[in-house]
Amino acid sequence: MDLGLQGRRALVLGGSRGIGRAIADIFAAEGAAVALCARNKDQVTQAVQAIERHGVNAYGEALDIADASALKAFVANAARTLGGLDMVVSNASALIQGSAPADWKAMLDIDILGVVNLVEAALPHLEDAAKKRGDASIVAISSVSAVMANQASAYGAMKAALIHLIKGYARGLASKKIRANAISPGSIYFEGGVWHRIEERQPDFFKQMVERNPLKRMGSPEEIANAAVFLASPRSSFTTGANLIVDGAITDRANY
Repeated sequence: MDLGLQGRRALVLGGSRGIGRAIADIFAAEGAAVALCARNKDQVTQAVQAIERHGVNAYGEALDIADASALKAFVANAARTLGGLDMVVSNASALIQGSAPADWKAMLDIDILGVVNLVEAALPHLEDAAKKRGDASIVAISSVSAVMANQASAYGAMKAALIHLIKGYARGLASKKIRANAISPGSIYFEGGVWHRIEERQPDFFKQMVERNPLKRMGSPEEIANAAVFLASPRSSFTTGANLIVDGAITDRANY
């Protein structure tokens, strides 16, 4: 299926590795120009070089997404370099499972305010793209932890708040033809990721988690990225306000 992304412009927060990198790569493979950011400068440089090999324009910056001024400057620089923005994706997360005050603040600053600041900075560009092409989009990566409250955790609670925030954007921006959707991945495995580290340090627990999934495996970044890019694309032009769970059926809730 042609996703209609040729010549469009995408921005990805947390786009240098894992799910974010896979999203950036698939955007580029579909013909979209891509801007991305992450903390690690070397990883950002490598990602930009890889994206350029698809024959599309690419731009990257190393920054702390919790720094609102730096994030907004990056969005402005990306829009100027790419000639505008049609799609923005937030894959950034503090990835903290604790419940100490510092854990709550870290999750708030990156997972929630990072999205708020992204949308605020990108909105004029998304509005312009929607006026010209009839569609622009926001996608945020949440987590199945949002619906699995086994203990008090900043991670799960903030990921749930993110889904609520995205629904609000979907309702509030619909008249401007800007869509907003969330994706909630289950356990995703990639080298250097959380589950890779758990596999090395807690192999028995890792095996238990694999067995818990009805598919008897963990997902890949590409499997989440495929869903994210589809939702961001004009092929999903009537889909907004959704929270797409991509977890191999590890959660047992019925989503209706």
